[in-house]
Amino acid sequence: GEGDFADQDRTGAENFAEVAAQQGVKQIVYLGGLSDAGSKHLESRHATAGYLGSTGVPVTYFRAAAVIGGGSESFRTLYYLVKNLPLMVTPKWVQNRTQPIAIGDLIEFLCQAPSNRKARGKEIDIGGPEVTTYGGMMDCLAKVMGKRRRLKIPVPVLSPQLSSHWIGFVTPVDTGVAKPIVQGLSEETYVRDPSGMNLFDVEFTPIAEAMRLAIEEAGDDLD
Repeated sequence: GEGDFADQDRTGAENFAEVAAQQGVKQIVYLGGLSDAGSKHLESRHATAGYLGSTGVPVTYFRAAAVIGGGSESFRTLYYLVKNLPLMVTPKWVQNRTQPIAIGDLIEFLCQAPSNRKARGKEIDIGGPEVTTYGGMMDCLAKVMGKRRRLKIPVPVLSPQLSSHWIGFVTPVDTGVAKPIVQGLSEETYVRDPSGMNLFDVEFTPIAEAMRLAIEEAGDDLD
């Protein structure tokens, strides 16, 4: 259950923090999600950053918006929706703003963290070069895939439960995996405070290029 999941996260994080302190670790770098949606999974991930810092080792906590990469379940979900549905009845979350980041750019932030003294111990929201919407991501993805822009008919109510079944029905993404994805999509995930992000020197990949690279990276897994 979700309660067990949160308990395991806490135990693992506190054990890690204890060993890190014993071994004289100077910094812990942790990656979480930018969404604050009311999902137990997401709340647990956010709380984990606090548990990791429980023994005094500074935690640099990155909170990323939607990640564009071949292994990203949220990206793969959007890919299959665009691929399989020329017309879709869409929940309101397609109008939510997000600031997607290429997986390579995300890794660059993580790689720079150990040597970045100004960012040490801070909570840092990160996103890509532009704010768009999930609907905008679908339109961009359709263009990259050489497909016509998908007609989207919004409906006022489509709960996360129903949305996850809808995604499970039209994509190979498992409904159990789709539910936390949908809960993430239901929140706006753009960087409201870029001050932490600005402490790093990252050359951002444009969204369309990031999508091309993600499709290439996933290769036959997307067929």
